[in-house]
Amino acid sequence: MERKPPRRTRERILDLSLRLFNEFGEPNITTTVIADEMNISPGNLYYHFRNKDDIVNSIFASFEKEIDGLLDVPGNRQANIEDAWLYLQVSFELIWRYRFLYRDLNDLLSRNRTLEIHFKRILKHKVDVARRLCQGLVESGDMMASQAQINALATNMVVVATYWLSFEYVRDPRHFNDEATMSAALANGVYQVMCLLAPYLQGNAKELFESLAQSFITDENT
Repeated sequence: MERKPPRRTRERILDLSLRLFNEFGEPNITTTVIADEMNISPGNLYYHFRNKDDIVNSIFASFEKEIDGLLDVPGNRQANIEDAWLYLQVSFELIWRYRFLYRDLNDLLSRNRTLEIHFKRILKHKVDVARRLCQGLVESGDMMASQAQINALATNMVVVATYWLSFEYVRDPRHFNDEATMSAALANGVYQVMCLLAPYLQGNAKELFESLAQSFITDENT
């Protein structure tokens, strides 16, 4: 059996940093902590990354690449309620993998110009995708909403999705990284965002929403 080549030190630093940032919060992790956890000297770490911001920016670049591939709607047909649900589910799973970016978002943007510029672009792209999803639902007859309502819905969907994990963290910070907490947080987030659409749905789309919701509703929502 062919052996996989060992991961490079740079990749290991990024993987470890992401785990530490997610678990303890980016402001609480220094390059010294990362080097100690890696069992390498600070000089070895600085050979690969100039400072902690360099590490954060590299992690963010991976996140940006993944989310750019996610932010799309069906091009060969009208979007439906299942597309919206799936898009949100996958979005929340990606947000969870890079959750420190969202939990520490305001602090990161206040001192990192690169993240500020790129995250603004991502948010705009998210709103555009949410708007196109809503417009597709209106055009297919699954939803009744004016253009002004669609614009407001798209913005509100992105606001809730962006700050949902911060809300969940404040509710139970000591268990935020637990697997059970993660599962409930993601399900609750998807459900809460979809509930913004619910009052505008009609016909089969409304029935399908109620059916899909049953698999996402947790005790917190019942």
